[in-house]
Amino acid sequence: MSIVESDERWSRLGAQWCTDLADRFAVIEHIGSTAVPGLAAKPVIDLMAAVDDLASVTAPPGFEVVPTDMPERLFLRRSDPDGLVVHLHVVTVASWPTRNERLLRDHLRAHPADRDRYAQVKRRLMARHGPGDAYTRGKTELIQELTDRARAERGLPSVPVWEE
Repeated sequence: MSIVESDERWSRLGAQWCTDLADRFAVIEHIGSTAVPGLAAKPVIDLMAAVDDLASVTAPPGFEVVPTDMPERLFLRRSDPDGLVVHLHVVTVASWPTRNERLLRDHLRAHPADRDRYAQVKRRLMARHGPGDAYTRGKTELIQELTDRARAERGLPSVPVWEE
C-alpha cells in the first residue's frame, strides 16, 4: 500500500459507511487521513464509533475483529474485492469527546500548513520504510506534537498518542 493524493471520493465513502453503520453505535465518524480534504493518504477509510460497553459489540457483516493490545478499543477491518479497505475503531462513549484521532483530524482540517507537513512526513517515511511498523512509528513524534496542539486548543492536557 502506498501514499496517494487526496481523493474527493473518500469523504463520500466515509459518510456512506457512517450512515450504513449508524444504527449499531451511539455515534460514528470518519477519521484518519482520508477524512481530511487535501491530505495525501493510504487509501483506507478509517471510522471511529462509540458504544456504552465494548463487550456488547458484534462485528458488522463483512468486518473481522483484529486482536490488539489496546484494552479500551476494538479494531475491526474489512477488505472488499474492489480493493476498498475500511478500518473500524470502536471505543466507549465515555472516551469519545477526547479521542486523539478525532482531535487530530479536526486540527488538520483547520490548519493546512500542519496538514501539508504531515503529508510530507508520511511520504518520506513510506518511501524509506514502506507500510508497516517503521512507517507508523516514524509518524509518532509529529502526531504527538500536532495532537498536543489540538488538545491545548481545547484546554485538554497532553496524553500519549500510543495506546499500549
